Amino acid sequence: MKKYLLFLFSLFLMSCSSDNFSEQKTLESKIVVEGWIEEDGYANVLLSSSIPVTDVIDSTNVLNHVIRSAKITISDGQNSEVLRVKNDKNRIPPFVYFGSELKGEAGKEYSIKIEYLNRVVEAVTSIPKSVPLKSAEYIKKNAADTTGYVFVKFDDPVQEKNYYQIATKIEGEEPVFVPAFYGNLDDKNFESSSVSVQINRGILLFPKTKFTPYFADGDLIQVKLRTQTKEALDFWNSWQNEIVNSKNPIYPSNTSLKSNIKGGIGIWAGYGQSTIIVRTPPKK
Repeated sequence: MKKYLLFLFSLFLMSCSSDNFSEQKTLESKIVVEGWIEEDGYANVLLSSSIPVTDVIDSTNVLNHVIRSAKITISDGQNSEVLRVKNDKNRIPPFVYFGSELKGEAGKEYSIKIEYLNRVVEAVTSIPKSVPLKSAEYIKKNAADTTGYVFVKFDDPVQEKNYYQIATKIEGEEPVFVPAFYGNLDDKNFESSSVSVQINRGILLFPKTKFTPYFADGDLIQVKLRTQTKEALDFWNSWQNEIVNSKNPIYPSNTSLKSNIKGGIGIWAGYGQSTIIVRTPPKK
């Protein structure tokens, strides 16, 4: 299938450790949220129920766990909007809740309320001020190579506390921005306010092509620098640690994943953002 699954959707395929199958069968499935609102953008939410670890994991079963009849309300404390749902055939799950009225502003708090059957799920986030990318460049180790990495540069504001996420999107291959591997950054670790970082491609489940950690000639790459909250940084770091420790992005090794969702699991995040397009040499 020429469709995709943003890897977070399979984040909570189990809600207890993998060595306790019998208990897992008796547990009620949880609502899994992946939601975000960016500065100058509108809210987007993917919604599903967690998949028991004993179930077969394929695109068909994933679709069976999509929630597409929930009421999702976004509010900035003064204005609110009920999200609509659309079918995006370019990815799995293909159903996305989206906003078109309440645009994200830096410095504001945004709450989300999800009502589904007899359940209510809530969370609050804020949008940090954006930090602009200075440059993004495709670099090869050797001129004859057909693959390379992307290096980004930006200036970290000296008297501000910032947490970052770098994400990329390859046109024609990826329908969404994918967080770069080791792309979650805390400015306390920077040696200088002038930051230069190598980007490694993030993991996308059910990709069109075999996953590689690098980029290739012929790729048209969108590179995004996001500012994020500490809660979002902790969430994405815990998710990354699960991939590293378990070697499997579908079955986490334990349940230490962070979440800011009350009544469910997952993440509701606000992001500042700055995007640059990187053009690579034509594919030979």
